[in-house]
Amino acid sequence: MKYLFTTSILFASFIIYAQTSPIGKWKTIDDDTGKEKSIVEIYEKNGKYYGKIIKLFRGPNEEQDPICDECDEDDARYNQKIIGMEIITDMVKDGNEFEDGEILDPNNGKIYTCKFWREGDTLYLRGYWGFIYRTQEWKKYN
Repeated sequence: MKYLFTTSILFASFIIYAQTSPIGKWKTIDDDTGKEKSIVEIYEKNGKYYGKIIKLFRGPNEEQDPICDECDEDDARYNQKIIGMEIITDMVKDGNEFEDGEILDPNNGKIYTCKFWREGDTLYLRGYWGFIYRTQEWKKYN
């Protein structure tokens, strides 16, 4: 009976962690058009969380493997390929939220402070520019 209780607790902990962990692949959606924009893979490295673009959904008349020519020239990502680019950096877990990091929008080269949290198969990512913010919903990608 003691083993059953311990196993149940471990299993429940795993389920809760799986439902709140941001690790994995997420589909981003364009706020204006509602179309798929990219797939971002979030991963943990040295106790912090990062995200990189692993796929772009581009139209036939668009550059399929673009560079970040809008990034600041002092940023190491300037003129680098967007596919494979780390756009989320240095996120730290605080309860069920991840914060104190930054996100780059490669379309305009702007960097925002951000936080994110997961609710089921949705990752809510909020980017801040001063006291102004915008929240996006990213969907779990399998």
